Amino acid sequence: MGKFVIKKTPSGAFNFSLYAVNKEKIAVSSQVYTTKGACKKGMESIAKHAVKCINEDRIEDQTLKTPVAKTCPKFEVYFDKAGLYRYRLIASNGESIAMSEEGYKSKSGVMNGIKSVSVNAVDAEIVDETLEK
Repeated sequence: MGKFVIKKTPSGAFNFSLYAVNKEKIAVSSQVYTTKGACKKGMESIAKHAVKCINEDRIEDQTLKTPVAKTCPKFEVYFDKAGLYRYRLIASNGESIAMSEEGYKSKSGVMNGIKSVSVNAVDAEIVDETLEK
């Protein structure tokens, strides 16, 4: 079981990171949320959409010469400015909700990252680091 960690940004907004069982950060929120409730809905959306994308082969590989367009929700695989593979998860409404924390050197690596998100987001523990201790 993975773990979502909610943090507050310097501006007072909220974002999250998803960690795999091995404590490696595998995804971060693509946006900041004005409320903690909205942030939690974003995390729920990742769990729902990531599994659907895997089960229905909704992975759009934009690194190909002629990518096959997929409908949302979907994962998009692309090259970053450094030439590394990355992914982002696009929700049903077309908004990016999560993306890889770091680039991958190989396509198999990025695909493993996508699979890890779909496994670790489901029933993930939520750690709220915004609560005062």
